[in-house]
Amino acid sequence: MPESVLQPPACWIVTDGAAGNVRQAQALARAMQIEAETRCARLRMPWRWFAPRLTAGLRFGVAPELRQRLHAPWPALVIGCGRDAATLTRWLRQASAGKTFTVQILDPRIDPKHFDLVVAPRHDALAGANVIQTLGALNPVDADWLVDGSARFPMLAQLPQPRMTVLIGGPRRGLDMSNAWFDTFLSRINALVERNGGSLLVSTSRRTPESWRRMSRERLSATCVHFWNGTADGENPYQGYLSAADRIAVTPDSVNMLSEACATGKPVFTLLPESARGKLTGLHAELRAQGWLHALDANVDFSTLRQPPPLRELAAVASKVWHVLESTRSDVVAALTAD
Repeated sequence: MPESVLQPPACWIVTDGAAGNVRQAQALARAMQIEAETRCARLRMPWRWFAPRLTAGLRFGVAPELRQRLHAPWPALVIGCGRDAATLTRWLRQASAGKTFTVQILDPRIDPKHFDLVVAPRHDALAGANVIQTLGALNPVDADWLVDGSARFPMLAQLPQPRMTVLIGGPRRGLDMSNAWFDTFLSRINALVERNGGSLLVSTSRRTPESWRRMSRERLSATCVHFWNGTADGENPYQGYLSAADRIAVTPDSVNMLSEACATGKPVFTLLPESARGKLTGLHAELRAQGWLHALDANVDFSTLRQPPPLRELAAVASKVWHVLESTRSDVVAALTAD
């Protein structure tokens, strides 16, 4: 059967391939209980420079394997995450004459009217009739996800308690995260371990500078340190680290890591530079005000901490997307629910 008449998947997930963006989009599709194909939209220049404003000639701005799929029949729904993806989701809405319903996760940096729905954190200050606001980033972390993490990495539960998971990102504009600041971050973690004992489960990310990777290995002084610094260290135990943790320390730069840590229901700590500025400080302020996030303090009294319920927004967002679809697009609903 020619490819042009094959029945397309009802839903596409489109991202730039970054792990945090893939997780958000896939988490929404799973929460909506729909099957989806994941596609990578790493744009070429000049489309990347102008993403998502430039859509003209986009077929030449994507990889050949994706270009071959950019034709009718179109997917009923596309869930995009990130600016590269926003270019493609916008293009699909145009090319399909509105038949493809587009859900864009994160602020696309253009008017949300170019998409059917936009899901964006409140600190992005994006407003509109078709905007669904969240506190943090969408993520798959719930009770079942944590149980699965424990089952996949059972050896972590054998490490001495209390177990502190340490999630390390990288410098970000608006945050004065120098090597001196990072040294203070590590020193406060060391002080807690010296006082309370236990283990450290340390994970870096693709944005972590080499100097921070080296400092982490050299200066964290717990008796037991389980360190993951990339594929050379084996399978990424991130899910296991969050599952096994009794408490979590996170660098303040990553909305994804902060949101996922707060979704575990465990105490989460960070060290926000005093000179921090910009919209990310609003997220920190709200997380602290609601009790999900605490200052990384060597003298913290864990016995006095009162944890709110875990920060889990995914189910509510999925419900809102379904409500809009059922209210306005019976054709899309039919395609998504067909056997």
